[in-house]
Amino acid sequence: MGKLSNRMWRALGAQSSRNQSKSIALIKRSADHDDWAAGLDDDEFADAARALDISDPAGRDRAKFLALAREGSERSLSMRPFDVQLQGALRLLEGDVVEMATGEGKTLAGAIAAVGYALLGHSVHVISVNDYLATRDATLMTPLLTLFGLTAGAVSENSDRAARKAAYASDITYGSVNEIGFDVLRDQLVTHADDLVSPRPDVAIIDEADSVLVDEALVPLVLAGATTGEVPDRVIHDAVAKLRKNHYEIDTEGRNVFLTDEGAAFIEAELGDINLYDEEHVGTTLVHVNIAMHAHILVERDVHYIVRDGGVHLINASRGRIAQLQRWPDGLQAAVELKEGLAQTDSGEVIDTITVQALIGRYPTVCGMTGTALAAGEQFRQFYSLAVSQIPPNRENIRIDEPDRVYDTKANKAEAVVEFVKEIHETGQPVLIGTHDVAQSEELAYLLDRADVKCVVLNAKNDAEEASIIAEAGALGAVTVSTQMAGRGTDIKLGGSSGEKNGKSTGARDQIVELGGLCVVGTGRHDTERLDNQLRGRAGRQGDPGRSVFFSSLEDPVVVKNLSFKRDPVSEEPDGSMGEKGIELIEQAQRVAEGIMLELHANTWRYNLLVNQQRDIVVKRRMELLTTEIALEELAESEPARYAQLTEGKSTSEETEAAEGEADASGSVSPDGDTPDGDNPDGDAPSAPSIPDEPIDRDVLVQAAREIALFHLDRGWADHLAFVSDVRASIHLRSIGRESPLDEFHKLILDEFSRLPATAVEKTRETFRTVEITADGVDLAGADLRRSTTTWTYMVHDNPFAGGGAKTLQGIIGIFR
Repeated sequence: MGKLSNRMWRALGAQSSRNQSKSIALIKRSADHDDWAAGLDDDEFADAARALDISDPAGRDRAKFLALAREGSERSLSMRPFDVQLQGALRLLEGDVVEMATGEGKTLAGAIAAVGYALLGHSVHVISVNDYLATRDATLMTPLLTLFGLTAGAVSENSDRAARKAAYASDITYGSVNEIGFDVLRDQLVTHADDLVSPRPDVAIIDEADSVLVDEALVPLVLAGATTGEVPDRVIHDAVAKLRKNHYEIDTEGRNVFLTDEGAAFIEAELGDINLYDEEHVGTTLVHVNIAMHAHILVERDVHYIVRDGGVHLINASRGRIAQLQRWPDGLQAAVELKEGLAQTDSGEVIDTITVQALIGRYPTVCGMTGTALAAGEQFRQFYSLAVSQIPPNRENIRIDEPDRVYDTKANKAEAVVEFVKEIHETGQPVLIGTHDVAQSEELAYLLDRADVKCVVLNAKNDAEEASIIAEAGALGAVTVSTQMAGRGTDIKLGGSSGEKNGKSTGARDQIVELGGLCVVGTGRHDTERLDNQLRGRAGRQGDPGRSVFFSSLEDPVVVKNLSFKRDPVSEEPDGSMGEKGIELIEQAQRVAEGIMLELHANTWRYNLLVNQQRDIVVKRRMELLTTEIALEELAESEPARYAQLTEGKSTSEETEAAEGEADASGSVSPDGDTPDGDNPDGDAPSAPSIPDEPIDRDVLVQAAREIALFHLDRGWADHLAFVSDVRASIHLRSIGRESPLDEFHKLILDEFSRLPATAVEKTRETFRTVEITADGVDLAGADLRRSTTTWTYMVHDNPFAGGGAKTLQGIIGIFR
């Protein structure tokens, strides 16, 4: 089966040429206003822009806006946008994901679209994959935004609260997806509305959209607080480390590992002749055994993580660099640390969490840009209802993409790669070699060195040197071995750092052009064609010459995981090459891998959807408590005696005292008939709080009631997330009993969540009756109701749901009153 046709791509969400034709026509009409725009003084620019009504996609004012964008970019940035950049900006303004090739100027197109949205009265977030790109783009584009009378800001890991509030108050805010997400989470801790940092979401323009919306869509962002965590059991890990290959089986996707009967018997004997599957051990010991097996058997050093500075650092597979702030779910993170003989990091307690997909789903308007959007069209359509517009390059792409070279074994493939690179290197043509992981990059560098080919390696172990390495990757005779190139934000210039000066070619650049430009060599197909194309796209920038070729083998992971043979194909060639048959097998394996990834995304989305809906309910209630007086109003109605004490002081009426006495005598029975002893299982009545001499100021009471209600709501949500995590860790065992894990997951967490509102309200009432409230406020700490004073953020690297099966989720209703 060949590549998808344009017709099929359109069926997967690509915009039709008719809409593109409208954009092109509008750009041509905008030229009629170039003289008007050029005649404006700088101080007239903003007023001229704000006088326009650009809400009509085909109107005259939008054509004038494009003329202003062209003139303003040239005047403030010394960049006159190409027509295709304006075309990309227009499609962004229509809410599409635009595909623009590497080097075609997505940053400027995104900034122009951001200006357009801001002029329409929107608050715009330009969301990038990392802090470096967000800060760089904000700095680069600020002169243009300022010319239009707009304010710009950026948030990064180093931004303090004041800097974040200032950045979000700007018309256009640049930030990485994780920092914006962490700000949303941190806002769930505040007890004063003035302390809120993250604004109401409005428009999101997402750079590297496929990376954010697809590759990291299901990555949970986590806000954690200090607590005493459970230390992994060394005995279990020592037993698992002794397992032999006949003791376990790995599924075809390589995502799960299971004990065989022999393996179970071995572990049971090692742990003192226990029964792993009895009631005592199935939900605890067996879960820990499975986690330890995952750490020892499936997670590989220098592939999934590196060890540096005494810690385990995860590698982002789609970017080939250290995944900053990321960790596995706590059990697996601790297990890998134990495997490596390192001190366990504090896992803490999850206070709140949100997936990247749910974070982006908060924005009413979402659009994006990337170099490889079409291949992710189905995910954009299915999970975000986004269409894709493909923007042609400013100059025709003349890169030569050669057919894959496929071999029977990894060894034969490696030999062919080295021989090919050595031959190209001898001509002086620069070579960029893409590898899949740190281990592969270092192995290939060793083989090249043995062949007298000097190279530079760029991987997660030396990503701090990234900019300098990439700057010279296009130099004469350069050989660069790199892990994934996506999201690096730096173009490889022909001739290296001296290849262009003041926009003009130098002798070095011209020499490389004569040699055929940059040669890109892939050392194996990825699970998705998007990542292959991101590597290819490093060559042939802006009409430059270039060349790309992929070397693969039938022992590559994409084949081993996704195809099975009754009899292994055998090469008839001395070098092990497989010809056309090999190419067909590689493409078939990649199609299967992409199908599995789509199903995995859909299945994990089904699990996350209900938790996201529950979170929305809690957040809505929290904002109500934070921004209104409803907490005090509810407590005044449900606890009139205590309310009267606080509002009247010791002058409380005899009737109120009598009512209080009756409540004490009856044990303060709650509406459902239970005696609310809260955390007092012995049923002893808590000591009565003092009655203030003078009435408490209403504003103080409002805040006290708010803090009490927020504490118990937040406590209930954290407990619920811990419950969800426990269920998630063992839910796959339900399939053993022929139950649907997804259905059981939903049932369990729905039942648990249904108790959260009433519990939070009742605990709020109990605390209001018993806690000390003075003119200075409420003393929650004195009642041993303390919030965590130490919090930190991280991202969970992998999702735990690999199984299938689902039913359409029904809406849920939460009642807190």
